[in-house]
Amino acid sequence: MRDMDDLFAALSKSKFRSRFSLSGRELAYFRGKGPEVMKSHARDFVRQRLGPAYPAGDGRQTPLKNHPVFIAQHATGTCCRKCLEKWHHIPQGQPLDDEQIEYILEVIMHWLAHYED
Repeated sequence: MRDMDDLFAALSKSKFRSRFSLSGRELAYFRGKGPEVMKSHARDFVRQRLGPAYPAGDGRQTPLKNHPVFIAQHATGTCCRKCLEKWHHIPQGQPLDDEQIEYILEVIMHWLAHYED
């Protein structure tokens, strides 16, 4: 797992990661529901879609749109187990533990915080 400042400095240099932003329906949904609801959704998505050692459809389990958390996951490299290993040094092939899940939530919420009113 990485230091937030180092992580976001590295992510900002990625042309792919830095192209993601909230707008339209996703931004309205985020602002309407608020950060606590988003964190709850993120926790559910991370546990279900990333938590297992070998998630179903790994690499394709996180849509590119239709929910603020999905966009945040792509922006922060928390979208699949391969990206978790590359960007966050969380190894593949092992279930995520509670500390790793909380770290991933912190990363997602840090990115989403830029869109709060």
